Amino acid sequence: MKVGIIICDRYQTCGGGKCFRSVQNREGAFSIYSKDEPLEVVGYSTCGGCPGGNVEYVPEEMIKNGAEAIHLATGLVVGYPPCPYINDFKYFIEEKYKTKVVLGTHPIPLKYKNVHEKLEMWGNCNMSECAGHLLSESEEMMESYN
Repeated sequence: MKVGIIICDRYQTCGGGKCFRSVQNREGAFSIYSKDEPLEVVGYSTCGGCPGGNVEYVPEEMIKNGAEAIHLATGLVVGYPPCPYINDFKYFIEEKYKTKVVLGTHPIPLKYKNVHEKLEMWGNCNMSECAGHLLSESEEMMESYN
């Protein structure tokens, strides 16, 4: 399985450590893939900044490199504020490129989950519907991503 990852432009200097760790260990959103199947990241880019200018063409490059799914990074889900365009990105990529889009990469760090639940910052989507796989990790796992 080959995937692409799009991160929030606010984190453009992120080295991707949590995302790549979760790919390797099949944690967070990457737990949906079999550990028996190779998993390769074939593209890693930012959204381009609000309102997501790179989302129009970056998936095409990832698909040319063999991406069968595009992951919208966990930072788009739990950054502050959460990305107001995440559902638009998902819809656009799926419609234009006919490619599966998964919300999230690495498990949600527990400290972020706890804050967002108190502030009710996930107004753009019902988290259990949009990215329930990120919430299914144990608190111990989430804490290891703090």
